[in-house]
Amino acid sequence: MNYNSEKNNKVYIMGEIVSEAKFSHEVYGEGFYEFFVRVLRLSGQADILPVTISERLIAGNSLCVGSMLSAIGQFRSYNKIEDGRSRLMLTVFVREIVEPAPQKNPNSIVLSGYICKPPVYRTTPFNREIADILIAVNRAYNKSDYIPCIAWGRNARFVKNLTVGDKVALSGRIQSREYQKKLSDEQVVTMTAYEVSVSKLAVYDNSEDFSLEEEFELYSSAVTPPYENVY
Repeated sequence: MNYNSEKNNKVYIMGEIVSEAKFSHEVYGEGFYEFFVRVLRLSGQADILPVTISERLIAGNSLCVGSMLSAIGQFRSYNKIEDGRSRLMLTVFVREIVEPAPQKNPNSIVLSGYICKPPVYRTTPFNREIADILIAVNRAYNKSDYIPCIAWGRNARFVKNLTVGDKVALSGRIQSREYQKKLSDEQVVTMTAYEVSVSKLAVYDNSEDFSLEEEFELYSSAVTPPYENVY
C-alpha cells in the first residue's frame, strides 16, 4: 500500500539519536533496527521516543548517536512477551527520512480510529481533567495498531461521553512518561509509557471541519500548529 494513501496514521519527528541501533526483527529478508530519539517539546522539555527503521534507510544515512533524525512514519504497536505476560509495545515506524527543518514542529501525529476500551476520566489533585482512551487504528493486511492517548481539559470532558466503537480523528504529539511499578513489597521499578497527548479531537462522523490531510500539512510544512499541551 502506498504510504501517501494511508491517511489514518501519520507521524513527523525530528530529534537527536541517543542510543545505538539494535537489531529488532526481520521481515521477508529485510532487517529492522531500533534506537531512541530525543525530541524536544515546545516547552523545552524532551521526550525519549523509540524508533524502528529498515536497514535500507540506515544504509543510506548517517544515523549514529548524536546525529539528527528527521522522519515521517507511523506510530505502531506490537505485543512482546515478558516474564510470561504479553506487553503492549509502541514505536515510531519510520517510512521516510526527510531533510531537517528547525522551523517545523518536531513532534506531531494525526490518527483516526475506533475507541476500543471505555474511556477513563479522572481529575488530578489540582483539579486538572484527564481522560485516557485506547484507539484501534487500522493498518494494511487486516492489522491494527492500539494507541493509548490522553486528553486534557475540554477534550477530556468530551471524551468521557464516548463509547466503544466510536470513530474519532485526533492530532497531537507523542510523549514519553516515567512511572513506578511495584513488583513486590520490596521491589519497585521505573517504567516508561508512551502515549499520544491530544491537542485536537473530533468524532469522525461529525468531523467535517477536521481534515487529517490538513493536519498533516501543518507539520509537514513550515507552519507550527497551535498546541495547547506543551508540558
